[in-house]
Amino acid sequence: MAKIKIRPLDDRVVVEPMAAEAKTAGGIVLPDSAQEKPQRGKVVAVGPGKLLENGNRAELSVVVGDEVIYGKYGGTDIEVNGEDVKILRESDILAKVLA
Repeated sequence: MAKIKIRPLDDRVVVEPMAAEAKTAGGIVLPDSAQEKPQRGKVVAVGPGKLLENGNRAELSVVVGDEVIYGKYGGTDIEVNGEDVKILRESDILAKVLA
């Protein structure tokens, strides 16, 4: 993805979803209507962190480039520069995928 022109606020994260699986483990090709929504993606932008009561910002635990797993119905789907992305709160991210 080209450099994204969006900056999320507070503890929000912009994620580029990975492509849905087009084949099952057994080799059956799935039509678009039967493919599961992807729940993995790559972080392409992060906000500055949630504003705390003392005026400081909480540090986010993900950075640009991290691969993450998020909830199936979490976040908001939008289109930026012709690319579909998802904006999530950091709390909607379930895990980071480690290399």
